[in-house]
Amino acid sequence: MQSIFWKCKAFDALSPHELYAIIRLRNEVFVVEQNCVFQDADDKDQRCFHLMGYIDGTLAAYSRLVPAGVTYNYMSIGRVITSPSVRKSGVGKALMEQSINQCYNLFNKQTIKIGAQLYLKHFYESFGFAQTSDVYDEDGIPHIEMLKEM
Repeated sequence: MQSIFWKCKAFDALSPHELYAIIRLRNEVFVVEQNCVFQDADDKDQRCFHLMGYIDGTLAAYSRLVPAGVTYNYMSIGRVITSPSVRKSGVGKALMEQSINQCYNLFNKQTIKIGAQLYLKHFYESFGFAQTSDVYDEDGIPHIEMLKEM
């Protein structure tokens, strides 16, 4: 796997270039690749931390670290994405490991809740998450809720 440079910042600390790279990657994956028209700007970003993984100066991995009370009663990890150019290289696994560790560092070691795309269930289970809901539709994509309990 290529070397990844990680940065984690609160929304107000993001530079315009960092924010643009985040928006660009989120649009590339969630809107274009997944052919999903949805409102990505959901007014939660301002209350979250943003984990960015750079490879050779380009944003290759990203997740949004959400404090408890913003989306769920538990802290959460959302908008988990890797650039199509780095898939199958271990970057997604590294991103989840970093995301979980950063959540524990930022919000204390407690339960994490996620809304996961159903096809990634086994991926998230490999990090200790367990399915806690029936399958539901979110923007035309099957999802499930999952918890990583302490």
